[in-house]
Amino acid sequence: MKYKKILCWLFLWGTPATCLHAQQSKPTPYQPTRAEILQRYRNAQRWDTATRKTVFKHNVDANWLPGGTSFWYANTARDSSRTFYLVQAATGKKELITDSAKIAQLKKNALAPNAVRSHEPSRWEGFATDSLSPDKQWVAVTIDGNVCVRSVKDGSLTQFTKDGKATKDFYGALAWSPDSKYLVGYRIHPVEDSAVYYVLTDVPGTTRGQLRSQPYKQPGDPFTTYEMYLFTLASNTTTKVNADIIDFFEAPVLHWRHNDARYFLYEKVDRGHQRFRVMEVDASNGQTRTVLDEKSPTFIYESRLYTHYLPDTNEMLWTSEKDGWRHIYLVNTLTGEIKNEVTKGDWLVREIDSIDAKKREIWFRGSGRNKHEDPYYEHYYRVNFAGNKLVDLTPGKGNHLAFFSPDRKYFIDKYSQVNVPPVNELRRTEDGKLITVLEKADVSAWQALGVPFPTPFAAKGRDGITDIWGIMCRPTDFDPTKQYPVVENIYAGPQDAFVPKNFMSYYSDMQGLADLGFIVVQIDGMGTANRSKAFHDVCWKNLADAGFPDRIAWIKALAKQYPFVDTSRVGLYGTSAGGQNALGGLLFHPEFYKAAVASCGCHDNRVDKQWWNEQWMGYPVGKHYEEQSNVTNAGKLKGDLLLIVGEADTNVPPESTYRVINALIKNGKRFDFLPIPGMGHSDGGPYGRSRRRDFFVQHLLHTTPPDKNINE
Repeated sequence: MKYKKILCWLFLWGTPATCLHAQQSKPTPYQPTRAEILQRYRNAQRWDTATRKTVFKHNVDANWLPGGTSFWYANTARDSSRTFYLVQAATGKKELITDSAKIAQLKKNALAPNAVRSHEPSRWEGFATDSLSPDKQWVAVTIDGNVCVRSVKDGSLTQFTKDGKATKDFYGALAWSPDSKYLVGYRIHPVEDSAVYYVLTDVPGTTRGQLRSQPYKQPGDPFTTYEMYLFTLASNTTTKVNADIIDFFEAPVLHWRHNDARYFLYEKVDRGHQRFRVMEVDASNGQTRTVLDEKSPTFIYESRLYTHYLPDTNEMLWTSEKDGWRHIYLVNTLTGEIKNEVTKGDWLVREIDSIDAKKREIWFRGSGRNKHEDPYYEHYYRVNFAGNKLVDLTPGKGNHLAFFSPDRKYFIDKYSQVNVPPVNELRRTEDGKLITVLEKADVSAWQALGVPFPTPFAAKGRDGITDIWGIMCRPTDFDPTKQYPVVENIYAGPQDAFVPKNFMSYYSDMQGLADLGFIVVQIDGMGTANRSKAFHDVCWKNLADAGFPDRIAWIKALAKQYPFVDTSRVGLYGTSAGGQNALGGLLFHPEFYKAAVASCGCHDNRVDKQWWNEQWMGYPVGKHYEEQSNVTNAGKLKGDLLLIVGEADTNVPPESTYRVINALIKNGKRFDFLPIPGMGHSDGGPYGRSRRRDFFVQHLLHTTPPDKNINE
């Protein structure tokens, strides 16, 4: 037995096969006594405290000096003392600075922090009701809902429209052409969003509940509409643009040609997220033509749709998943022709950091290109517009975060994995060449405590082909001769991927739960983002799927490799969309999931916010919304359920949870419920998390948790 224990400590630090070979018999289900579970609670609290400030040298916060040739940074030691270093960027030479006067001077001379990334401005602008023309000769105004232009020279007023109203069907959102010959505006039909309500039950100084409300657009609710018009100063004419009404989002940004201000481009996303267009308008007559028209049988992820206009060359950069992966395209805006696919392959562009129009270069982050590693790891790249000079700036295996010098000649590359401590390297931007390793994290103090880092794990999904990635946390004092119940931390929202990829240098909520006697996992199933378009499309009109077939296959594969994983006792918990998923596990897969804690869940996609739900469930609101609702399916409940909701939730209306409760009551179902006065959108806070731990101890370990009423 002692031999097995030694081998399993090796397992905790990276040799899983050794521990498996050490086992000669099938593990028995872990069933702690009351005394053991009380001790586990005490141990988890002790480890939480003991692991704080046990990882050092994990970060290099570079303070660049004038000229960009050197920088200083400081390390904090276990005794909280600080060590200062001065680094010469070109050579990587590092000098220890001990003179306090010199340290003070370095701090004084340091430049302001440089932004890592540059963001493209929003494609949608707000209302402009008073606008000075570029030639500073005219002011465009709306008076009683009508468009007028006032002369700066003599104050004379020219009125273009007469059918506008002061508060309804008015004209506005005015924008000038660069040559001041044209004014673009919209006839606007405003829509006021309906309200959602909640009651604050315990407001200090009151004896009655306080009613609160907020405007809240739900799926299917109408939008303010915009009809585009052109106002020509020379002829004092008004022309309705021959274009579809804008009934989704606000007035768009206009992109005028530099060499011919007669034309401008604007973007239109159709409601339902299945069509994106770039339209050109001829300001002389109001006629339009389609420059770019993308359609999808599923969805276009609008908030990750990137465009960058290059008016000097009549080009634009645009991201699309048209070939199955998110890539960058260079488009001729005069003809609409795609000049070339800048990036390509079975990997994706995650985010564009900046564009250098003069050098015709793109700086971006991507994932999945570096084979034989987790496809979610982000790497930094630079590529020219032609797509034939792609430079991998961060080749090290792991998830990367780059911090560039102010002139971008150098950068600090910090990279790690959930179970591999960070490395901070100084690299040259020109070619990504390594100059020096600045710091490697010191985790010896953490390791001395014996608390394990999470274990990454990949297994095939529902199709038997696609790799599904996740992580596993297990008890610090785990015993390979026992089988531990599984608890999944679930969030299947399609807007992103959620399994951590960076080194976890803290005692997480997942590890705290694991130390009570569980295997705690987190998984990104199909339907989440940051993989192929096909991987993501699983969510389309199908949020109830939540990647469950992939998650279940992953947990079963985990148990096959690690026999201490007990698939007969599996629970799950989540918040918001994760709350919807947690309850969904018991409703749609009760043969696998036995207990769930659902916090602030968006249990019915018709009740939740419009922008999120229509992106994935589509528009108009069809029968599939009702069919996939947890409210509709509440009668299918099997297993043990705890529902948590904050009464002041302004993200997901609390009524979403109460509608589930009402349906459960009507179906005679038993469940636990924890409403929290005054709390907003949350997992329940410290008290809710404590109740969640107790719930799984009671229903998966079948042991009574500590009685906190007697400070047990």
